Amino acid sequence: MSTMLVRLHTVDEVREFVAAAGKYSFDIDVRYNRIVVDAKSLLGVMSICSNVLQVCSQEESEEFESFLERFRVS
Repeated sequence: MSTMLVRLHTVDEVREFVAAAGKYSFDIDVRYNRIVVDAKSLLGVMSICSNVLQVCSQEESEEFESFLERFRVS
């Protein structure tokens, strides 16, 4: 399991994130406080996107993690 804190600032970033998550067969969740949404759901991610989000993937993927680096919160 892999986790990372990210922030998505624009609708285009959300679309790009959801498209990238959709490429993988394993589950990827996005969490904000007590809210958990599927990272492959455009409406779900858009509903919480203005916050710092925790992205949790069930499997580790170097390709996906390197994609997330551009949205990473320090």
